[in-house]
Amino acid sequence: MLWAVSLCILWASFTLGVPVNRGRQKLLLISFDGFRWDYDHDVDTPNLDQMAIDGVKAHYVTPPYITVTSPTHFTLLTGRYVENHGVIHNMWFNTTTMEKKSYYQTQFVNEWWDNGTLPIWITAQRQGLKAGSLHFPGTASSYQGQVAMMREVEPTRYNYKNETAWYENTDKVMDWFRDQDLDFVSMYFGEPDGTGHRYGPDSPERREMVKQVDRTVGYIRNSTENHGLTKQLNIIITADHGMTSIYRGAQLEEITLSKIPGFNFQDVSFHLLDYGPSGMLLPKPGKLETVYNALKGAHPHLHVYKKEEMPEHLHFSNNDRIPPIILWTDPGYVLNGVLQFNKGEHGFDNQEMDMKPFFRAVGPAFHKNLEVGPFETVNIYPLMCHILGIQPELSDGHLSATQHMLVTSADGEFSCLCFIIQLSRLLFTSGGLQYSNYTVLVTFLMGFKLV
Repeated sequence: MLWAVSLCILWASFTLGVPVNRGRQKLLLISFDGFRWDYDHDVDTPNLDQMAIDGVKAHYVTPPYITVTSPTHFTLLTGRYVENHGVIHNMWFNTTTMEKKSYYQTQFVNEWWDNGTLPIWITAQRQGLKAGSLHFPGTASSYQGQVAMMREVEPTRYNYKNETAWYENTDKVMDWFRDQDLDFVSMYFGEPDGTGHRYGPDSPERREMVKQVDRTVGYIRNSTENHGLTKQLNIIITADHGMTSIYRGAQLEEITLSKIPGFNFQDVSFHLLDYGPSGMLLPKPGKLETVYNALKGAHPHLHVYKKEEMPEHLHFSNNDRIPPIILWTDPGYVLNGVLQFNKGEHGFDNQEMDMKPFFRAVGPAFHKNLEVGPFETVNIYPLMCHILGIQPELSDGHLSATQHMLVTSADGEFSCLCFIIQLSRLLFTSGGLQYSNYTVLVTFLMGFKLV
């Protein structure tokens, strides 16, 4: 019976998605902020190209709305749409005190992040794994009293462009995997987002930054090999959102709320504006319809919704943190409370192609030289849990959207089962498996209509 039990365990490991001949799988999730899906089309990127040959490349991925940094990154960590995980903006705000905090300050507002949804670091650690995070949004917070085992938050006024620091951080993370035996790490790079904002996504400066990203991808893969992790470590590289150019010019009819007839800031008790194309308003009591009617249809490139009427595909209404009125503009336009100056922006409808990020994956769990179609980034979370062999929390993602990338997908399972059957027959005919045990095993497999 020992052979039958052993082979059944082998079968079970495949159906659960655990690679049976490679030992425990490790996983590194990397985000290059603002790396649009097509940024490698006008730049020579030999390392990203090689990664696609050695692994998986998606045509593009679709982030959740609102397409800004903290909400979209927390979706990667949780598999939840923004309305469900509650990190609804880069900025923490209080509609009673009118207080707002910047992106960096918000990293340290624990209750903004710890509001019921667990990131993958905590889930993994609760199931016996070791996790870490470097600079990833949400790293500074604790969740139900727990933090990532190894973590580092960037200092204030951090230089996100420093290539030397990128390499040093890469080696630090690889040390965590090798020396601390971590199973999962999330790692964040703040570019090419900053360059895209300042110079625009079509600028030569952005193209140079993509070259820097590509060099770093090469360094990451070399560091993986130098640390002896190639046979264990899977690497997923993606981004939070894309970037689009902002129209400028004297003939452009900019969207400035203070200039819209019938709209008055005195009718609003709280507003979140001057943040790219998106905005949120809390009208004073009794002023909801006045504010809404003044803005609705006021500009051909301005979208105005009451939160309960938001388009379903945005998944951005069912949360008490979301104010009653949500605004966003068409690509090329920004929403001005006063004035904005960036040449590139994000925060638009997630169906806009310029908002789509890229996706690459490589490692022992992934097929080689496979290009796949688009999928939503909520589906990356169940993929990561599957590779790590942990039970996911409740999420909006589905493993079925990405499982075909894995060498342990249905085709692989069928091939392995066929191998098991042939091996059992060989063992039986050679005397290594008694007839009674062989018949038990075959009967077991027949239950799955494989023999």
